[in-house]
Amino acid sequence: MSRYFTEQNSEESVNARMAASTDPRLAEVMTCLVKHLHAFAKEIQLTQAEWDYGIDFLTKVGQISSDERQEFILLSDTLGFSMLVDAINNRRPPDATENTVLGPFHVANAPLRQMGENICLDGKGEACLFEGRVIDLHGNPIEGAHVDVWSDNADGFYDVQQPGIQPKWNNRGIFVTGKDGKYCFVGIKPVSYPIPDDGPVGQMLSHLGRHPYRPAHMHYIVTAPGYEKVVTHTFVGDDKYITSDTVFGVKKTLVAPFEKIEGGETDWHSPFDFVLTPISED
Repeated sequence: MSRYFTEQNSEESVNARMAASTDPRLAEVMTCLVKHLHAFAKEIQLTQAEWDYGIDFLTKVGQISSDERQEFILLSDTLGFSMLVDAINNRRPPDATENTVLGPFHVANAPLRQMGENICLDGKGEACLFEGRVIDLHGNPIEGAHVDVWSDNADGFYDVQQPGIQPKWNNRGIFVTGKDGKYCFVGIKPVSYPIPDDGPVGQMLSHLGRHPYRPAHMHYIVTAPGYEKVVTHTFVGDDKYITSDTVFGVKKTLVAPFEKIEGGETDWHSPFDFVLTPISED
């Protein structure tokens, strides 16, 4: 191979510079990255002006990022890359509950609540009873499972987005299953909301003719000793954005029933069982 860089040998020229002492996994990742990055530029015949625009875009993504806002995660989400990485790392049997993206609004150490308690503290929205079981692949109930839940309020905002406006821990809580594996709590029927679109990622969506909305969903993290953690949502099936989630988080198996209740204690009822996979011993 020539010691000098050419268009034809660009990938080989770059990868050949890696030292033999490079960490094997790092070498594998970087070799593949360079391979596909160079192939992309060649396939699309990238112009200098286009690459300059791309560098400016990425620079602005970094500049707007902070401890409170991670625009690069937003970019990853809206390109479907976050969901792809999540899928690769959470392959499960067909009957197990599927993962989806965590989202930016989870808060650790939410209050431990009594089964059946109401997590809506601001009094807004249409009340909904969420209930079901945490079970294994054979349908057996799992005792001691922690069901960590959170959602937006009726205005489409999470409590951490409106400190001083919403009560702390609004629409959040952790429930622990008993021997029957059952969980239940009262929240609200969630509503759809837009991701932050006032930065470069929002501009990208606009240029692509895409909207910034997520369909209505309830978040869950379900954990139990000896089982894989499930990070997921349940989605409202008749939401107008159900087939066009801007972060591609919807999976068919996660569209849950939301049944209208007439004359009940809540306006809605949403049953959903979580099926956990045992941790592999490999």
